[in-house]
Amino acid sequence: MTVIDPQAATPLHALTLDNRFASLPSAFYTALKPTPLPSPYLVCSSAPVAELIGLEASALSGDNFTEAFTGNQLLAGSRPLAAVYSGHQFGVWAGQLGDGRAILLGDVASKGPSARLEIQLKGSGLTPYSRMGDGRAVLRSSIREFLCSEAMAALGIQTSRALCITGSDQYVMREKPETSAVVTRVAPSFIRFGSFEHWYYNNKPEELQALADFVLEHYYPELREDANPYQALLGEVTRRTAELMAHWQAVGFMHGVMNTDNMSVLGLTIDYGPFGFMEAYDEGHICNHTDSQGRYSYRMQPTIGHWNCHALGQAMLPLIGSVEDTQAALSVYQDSYKRKMDELLHRKFGLATSEAADGELFDRFFALMQESHADFTQTFRALCKVQRDSSVPDEPLRDLFIDRNTLDVWLNAYKERLAFEDRCDEQRMQAMRTANPKYILRNYLAQVAIEKAENKDFSEVEKLLQILRSPFDEQEEHEAYADLPPDWALHLEVSCSS
Repeated sequence: MTVIDPQAATPLHALTLDNRFASLPSAFYTALKPTPLPSPYLVCSSAPVAELIGLEASALSGDNFTEAFTGNQLLAGSRPLAAVYSGHQFGVWAGQLGDGRAILLGDVASKGPSARLEIQLKGSGLTPYSRMGDGRAVLRSSIREFLCSEAMAALGIQTSRALCITGSDQYVMREKPETSAVVTRVAPSFIRFGSFEHWYYNNKPEELQALADFVLEHYYPELREDANPYQALLGEVTRRTAELMAHWQAVGFMHGVMNTDNMSVLGLTIDYGPFGFMEAYDEGHICNHTDSQGRYSYRMQPTIGHWNCHALGQAMLPLIGSVEDTQAALSVYQDSYKRKMDELLHRKFGLATSEAADGELFDRFFALMQESHADFTQTFRALCKVQRDSSVPDEPLRDLFIDRNTLDVWLNAYKERLAFEDRCDEQRMQAMRTANPKYILRNYLAQVAIEKAENKDFSEVEKLLQILRSPFDEQEEHEAYADLPPDWALHLEVSCSS
């Protein structure tokens, strides 16, 4: 494995890494290099993410880029490692887990809101934490993660980002043979709730404190002077998690595997696996085919977010010092979720002011959506077209519901509520269009792109990426990408297999 010379005339010459995580004691990780893949090729890349880490767009097309982000070459300053962590999976303590197929190359100065961003390769080969896995990712799941990471960012939801996917003709076995791929993930940190749980359940108080101090120093420095910084840290992570759950619910996003090892201490959406965006509305919908109990259904996500924060609180209890102080930090969850959800729903419904009966108005609309299994995204986009003038037909919205008479009763109440607003219809409708996306990553759209990519046609991945970067725009030339899923897509299933 070669190392890219930072002084060489290469598109990557300006990218030099450090690795803050490697400053932690050696028990936190295993230092190892990625396992090379033969004859890698570039599947797709994200120029905005490249810009975040200081790469020019021209850097994305070179052979060195593909080799580096497959793991076949090391970038200057790389100190690659796989981190150890543990976690609760589907509510059951799973013990030691860790980066079983992900290797952290290091971190780099960022041009975004975070001072530094970590660069991680997912699918880069076996690590000591691979358990029964092969350390690889497949093209199918890598495309889904890449597209959804960038789609969520465009929706304004806190998330890890994706720089690129590289592929190889090397096969790995899943339900069937599939080709390998590596997706390059970028985030301020990939530290998880399970990172804290690992040291708590292994009775390693010094390591637990070292991790908490590391997180405070690098990601929450404003909390270090608090009377109890560990309590303040738990409270801030809890608040961010609650708000993240509200953002998910507001766009109909379902993560699918909300295990504590998949929960970010920065309140980011990470580890995209069997995710899905709600289509025909059903609050009990389960997007993960392997979630037989429905633990991570759409309806359950806010509750599970709270449960996961309690799991983190349990792990941090020795640092915080008392059950009462730990519970006080966790108590911010309910109000934070309710406040953020209320804010987001008011935006979605086009209400600039708040009235006591608004919650009931919102609940009645969701109940109507449930009864008709109205498409989540199309319904709220159609709501953007409703006007107070009763002579203007509401057919775009009415056409999505079975019981139109009951919907009409709700519409009358909604229009009466709009009459209390100062904004004219056009101002309100424009504001609503910035809160209700027209384009989401529907499973069938991802599947079409995946099937083409499996035949080395990556054009649909690129087209979807461009569409999803502007989810609130009309994009008349891409109108079909906002359509309801075809009949064949009703049988698509996603699971933990990747």
